[in-house]
Amino acid sequence: MANVERTAQVVWSGTIARGTGMASGGSGALQDLPITLASRFGDPEGKTSPEELIAAAHAGCFTMALGSVLAGRGTPPERLDVSARVTLEISGMPKIKSSELDVHGLVPGTDQAAFDDAAHEAERNCLVSQALQGNVEIQVRPTLDEGVASPVA
Repeated sequence: MANVERTAQVVWSGTIARGTGMASGGSGALQDLPITLASRFGDPEGKTSPEELIAAAHAGCFTMALGSVLAGRGTPPERLDVSARVTLEISGMPKIKSSELDVHGLVPGTDQAAFDDAAHEAERNCLVSQALQGNVEIQVRPTLDEGVASPVA
């Protein structure tokens, strides 16, 4: 099987301190996302940052990994809701310190212990988690939501 490559580009105008960039992805799904130094270290004011993009990538990858783990165990999720919070430590030399994943799932046929186990397996299998491992603290907080499963059509 061939390797998969994804691309992104940022075009920056002006100085880093006062200028602005536009980030776009090669797929066309992300186009002209404004990015500034101020959005990285202060109020985003509707602009993105590298840390926000990492959070989106981590949440998306983890969601797919968890869905695969649960399906492989015979308990496919009805719904997964994953929020990622990436923390940029700015004391001293700035560093991406952590990525925290809050995971909620509606998974018929499983219990909290099995959901916890699946979430931790997914964290190990998630390719973004693997890329961050050893450089960024990763925390996963799984919560199994109770609810009535939708009827199968």
